[in-house]
Amino acid sequence: MTVRPLRDRRYVVETDGGTYVVALAAGTCTCPDHAIRGARCKHLRRVAIDVTEGELPAPDERVGICAVCGSETFVPVEQSGSQLCATHQPEVGTVVRDRETGQLVVVTEVTSVRADAYDTGEGRAVDEYATNADYGAHEPVVEAVYVDSLSPSRDLADAKRYGFPASRLREVDPEATADSPEGVAVDEEA
Repeated sequence: MTVRPLRDRRYVVETDGGTYVVALAAGTCTCPDHAIRGARCKHLRRVAIDVTEGELPAPDERVGICAVCGSETFVPVEQSGSQLCATHQPEVGTVVRDRETGQLVVVTEVTSVRADAYDTGEGRAVDEYATNADYGAHEPVVEAVYVDSLSPSRDLADAKRYGFPASRLREVDPEATADSPEGVAVDEEA
């Protein structure tokens, strides 16, 4: 069986016996088995399995392309703008590293606004800053706060937020220690 999503949130299932349309949300299929007997047919089951395993978008999702790596990802149907796959979308509250300064920042929001359209409030877009020249203007902007700007008297909500193209931020290596450069293994026996 070959299964493909349609734009109207249904799926086409092609088999040796024919081509059928499955509406997963409604639990219907155009095959004779379902149409005549009302049984949950193999086409409905196949679509449900493929959606559950992440092979197909759910009825309320569509296929998007990650602006960083170009891989396919599933996003809500109504979501517009630039998209990120699970690998490149940091979670809000995560501490990541700014590739340009090496400083740690806390992610406060992941937007779908492109770096060339994100208004910084200073009369220019995120992609117009020289430090962002090596990153994609098409990438969504991630808002973050520099960790160094936080203190007991100033919480995350009061700190100045900065916008970064998504690929400018990278995960912090959990194995790194204060005594070793990030990304370099620490020899415990030395």
